[in-house]
Amino acid sequence: MDVELASLAGRARIHAALGDPARLAIVDALTLGDASPGEIAHTLDMPTNLVAHHVKVLTEAGLVLRGRSEGDRRRIYLRLQPAALAALTPPPLAEVGRVVFVCTHNSARSQLAAALWKRRTHGEAASAGTKPAARVHPRALAVAHRHSLDLDATGTAHVKDVVRDDDLVIAVCDNAHEELTGPVRPRLHWSVPDPVRVDTDEAFEAAYADLADRVDRLAPTTMLRGTR
Repeated sequence: MDVELASLAGRARIHAALGDPARLAIVDALTLGDASPGEIAHTLDMPTNLVAHHVKVLTEAGLVLRGRSEGDRRRIYLRLQPAALAALTPPPLAEVGRVVFVCTHNSARSQLAAALWKRRTHGEAASAGTKPAARVHPRALAVAHRHSLDLDATGTAHVKDVVRDDDLVIAVCDNAHEELTGPVRPRLHWSVPDPVRVDTDEAFEAAYADLADRVDRLAPTTMLRGTR
């Protein structure tokens, strides 16, 4: 917990430092190369004393390093610390083996999410439902086909038959998230509207796009077991 709080405090300092337009402009100016405070002042048309103040804030936040020139030893160059910017992202989830996506009928959203996760991460994924249907919805199969995803038309299952203790369970349906309050409890909840209620190709495309975006956001924050 102390490490987590320290990380949050550090990230908050970086966000605060970047919250000023002038400091953000300095960071932008240092993104591709180093510069002296005087060069920054000239480039941004900013008074040198104001540059000095902002550089002090950026340095204290860990965003900028100061180094003395190997030529003119009186000159100072500023260097951006990319690792500090990378630290703005949330810390990774604990090591994850298999991800299981759950919805009510396991006929559309959970199926698409599992297929997207496999393609995006090459990791293990499964899907399940709290009240599984007999088959995957035809429009889910159609949208999967349009986006080159492989779905098994008859491969639906109940959460009790799929979920293991060490799975990362993600509810992609409000009903499933609210129903699963026992031993099988989702760690994450994605409130993806049910395309079956609307039952149009457009609704299924919207659900696919929503799930694809969420998978793309989650994947970089997940430490997959056996990949380190």
